[in-house]
Amino acid sequence: MAASASAPDFSNGSSLPRLSAEQTAERLGVKVETLYAYVARGLLGRARTATGSSFDPLEVEAFAAARRRKAPASPARSEGRPLMVIDTDFALIDDGELYYRGRPAADLAGEPFEVVARWALTGRWEPSAHFAAGPGLDAARRVAEALPPGAGDRDRQLVAVTALAAADPLRTSLDPEAVAGAAERLIAGMVEVLPVLSPPVAPSLAAELWSRLSPRPPTVPLLRTLDAALVLLLDHDLAVSTLAARAAASARATPYAVVVAGLGALDSPLHGNASRAAQRMLARVAAGEEPARVVADAVVDGRGPVPGFGQPLYPAGDPRARILLGMLADDPEGAIVVEAVESLAALLHDRTGTAPNSDLALAALSLAGGMADDAGEVIFATARTAGWIVHALAEYRERPLRLRPVGRYTPSPPAPPAG
Repeated sequence: MAASASAPDFSNGSSLPRLSAEQTAERLGVKVETLYAYVARGLLGRARTATGSSFDPLEVEAFAAARRRKAPASPARSEGRPLMVIDTDFALIDDGELYYRGRPAADLAGEPFEVVARWALTGRWEPSAHFAAGPGLDAARRVAEALPPGAGDRDRQLVAVTALAAADPLRTSLDPEAVAGAAERLIAGMVEVLPVLSPPVAPSLAAELWSRLSPRPPTVPLLRTLDAALVLLLDHDLAVSTLAARAAASARATPYAVVVAGLGALDSPLHGNASRAAQRMLARVAAGEEPARVVADAVVDGRGPVPGFGQPLYPAGDPRARILLGMLADDPEGAIVVEAVESLAALLHDRTGTAPNSDLALAALSLAGGMADDAGEVIFATARTAGWIVHALAEYRERPLRLRPVGRYTPSPPAPPAG
């Protein structure tokens, strides 16, 4: 963005003009989303005003002179879990940051999701990339409309995958180009099968998804945050759903079946559904309830970790959450939600040392956008569908059925005699 996009800010009383977020990002040669990541990590200070964030120009210049931004020299291997270690060539988590093929995900978060997803699927960077559903969309809508009244959007997406698969004559083809094309049509279909709640404001997948999740049009910052969320959630090492998808691909399942496997594992309170509980908790705090009481209730109800906090792969805090919450902080419509996040984050940091994760960021985005409490799950599923198929493409190149583990029989204690 041009430095003249917003006027210098003198509101802090300094004799030097303050820089806007856009001006600071341009001065550093990074995207605004990357700037927010620096702020969240304590590398740059900012002041909040009624018009957004402002930055000290001298501090920015000193940071620019000392900054050394580089990705790891060579791909690292995840330590994995005790079950197995699988080589991956797309997502890398290193030193508290997320990379896609060596590029910081924070930098990619400013790009349209369709551009990044096509690059992930094909290796081609095409700024005009646009996803469109295939000819099975009408059938998928009819199937989704036939679901019981209590069905949610995730249910509609799940049945849509099967309907879209049935309409694809090349569904069984594992040719990389055919798989990538199926992935794009499937992702668009998973969005367009959902009921329309408001008119789309732009010809993009993020705008289409917003129109299905919120009854009100988005502000520019909120739509940009949704697009960034889709990018940042595209892939994340070998999460449970990704392992399920990759195991299906090992048996040469079709890309549609791979997505069904991923959706099945995603539908769980410790993975894809975690943002729903986080949004309910956040909504109570935003409505004025005492954070300590809300957290206590959440722990009791969930019988586990506080939803939206902690991520073992990021001991110092989830960078995806930092970026998304930083973007929300600059939007006036998100002010109340951000205040609720900050009060919860302060409490949890003091009591448990944990920081917000991407589930809390999804919850905050959904709440600020007037969405239902399952909207975060839909955003997650839509984004991760691209990642599952990226992993499927990689697994198709490996020996079939290599991910079939061998069970070790451990007999149960004998039952006590009757009587």
